[in-house]
Amino acid sequence: MYYDTAKNNHGLPYNPFKALTVPRPIGWISTISKDGIGNLSPYSYFNGLSYNPPFVMFSAGNRVDGSKKDSVLNAEETGEFVVNVSTWDTRHQMNDTSWIMESETDELLETGLTPISSINVKPKRVAESPVHFECKYHKTVELPGKDGFHHVVIGQVIGIHIKDEFITDDGIVDVLKMKVIARLGYNDYTLIEKTFSIVDFKDKGKMTRGWK
Repeated sequence: MYYDTAKNNHGLPYNPFKALTVPRPIGWISTISKDGIGNLSPYSYFNGLSYNPPFVMFSAGNRVDGSKKDSVLNAEETGEFVVNVSTWDTRHQMNDTSWIMESETDELLETGLTPISSINVKPKRVAESPVHFECKYHKTVELPGKDGFHHVVIGQVIGIHIKDEFITDDGIVDVLKMKVIARLGYNDYTLIEKTFSIVDFKDKGKMTRGWK
């Protein structure tokens, strides 16, 4: 099949685009407002943008009234945010944080998660998450949307936390042990349960496991 995205004439009960751009890592973004109120929200349009130095992005649509979502506004006003990795064990809390809309409510506390301090930034980290990226806000790129804008927030990762229990004896991060989840289309998610390796380059005749 083929359909024109402007006309949205796919003839299916749901737009298939989100089901085709898969799997998408979930950026569970914690921020703090200029008034000191915490916020925690998941964004499936999230990913790394570069490696050295590391930059990440998350994309958020606007609210119904056209205003920016709290994660975007907080990152812009305070210049900081934290990316927490969502796992199988935190899947329900992750989903719950997506439904709380009140700016005065701290989703991290409301959902029974454990806040812990960051080192370089003010937003709290989710203690139950195996990995955290502490980020400094870089810029926002506005993309035109059907009902407003999508705000693509870009941040530079200035500090990374990895729980020691998820690092193997040979220094490799064990994502299978973390039970990381990712977003699919519709109401579907996936759990990383299997990996495979493809050797993509050689270093002086010796096989390497990835980027140094």
